[in-house]
Amino acid sequence: MKQRKNAAQAAAPLLGAAGFLLAWFLACRLELFSSYVLPSPKSVFDCFWKMLLSGELLKDILTSFGRVLKGFSIAFLLAFALGMFRYLVPASGKYYEYIVQFFRNVPPLSLIPLLILWCGIGELTKTVIIVLASFFPMYLNIVKGFTGCDKRLLEVGDVFGYTALEKFTSIILPYASADILVGMRIGMGYSWRAIIGAEMVAASTGLGHLILFAQEMSRTDKVIAGIFVIGLVGLGTDKLFGILLHKLFKGFGENGWN
Repeated sequence: MKQRKNAAQAAAPLLGAAGFLLAWFLACRLELFSSYVLPSPKSVFDCFWKMLLSGELLKDILTSFGRVLKGFSIAFLLAFALGMFRYLVPASGKYYEYIVQFFRNVPPLSLIPLLILWCGIGELTKTVIIVLASFFPMYLNIVKGFTGCDKRLLEVGDVFGYTALEKFTSIILPYASADILVGMRIGMGYSWRAIIGAEMVAASTGLGHLILFAQEMSRTDKVIAGIFVIGLVGLGTDKLFGILLHKLFKGFGENGWN
């Protein structure tokens, strides 16, 4: 019974993807759209395969992934440091929380014109965009994890004579781990969204540039292939965090998605 249930759960995404491809195929077969607007699945797959064999696609994937990893890492270090400071000095929050909330509501892509004026169109601009996009969800989850620790656990630490550092490393940090990983998972998704937009505006390589250049060349099949690649790469990185959450916390903290 359990094996049948697991098989059904595994087959569900495949059936959903098959239904999507079937609807796409029928739309092209019935000529509901011109091939210029919506190329057939076969045309898109052929384009994808050609780019994969030529190495063009892998180069752009690695370029975008490297940028995401760099900006994401910087954002995490900043978010963790500021989150710790917010926990250790609670009174400091009133001085900068409104600034954090203000910039959290400013779309990072709206800052591209200003960043180009300040930093040019080099790697620094794209790194700053990723940092701005991924910092806030990680910071908010880190603060939530640190400040939401069960007071009874801290009292137990007092009973055992834990120092402040021992309470942080042995109680608070493990308790906050699920929130931190959830924040990192959300931040990674925001990083991919930000880098694609940044590469469309200020880059000569990467997946965002690939899509923009294909659009300029009227290659709709290449545009759609690029979109699918972005989705698959983003889904892959998201799943890694999902697996990590599931293994470490047995599903706790997954925020409702697997």
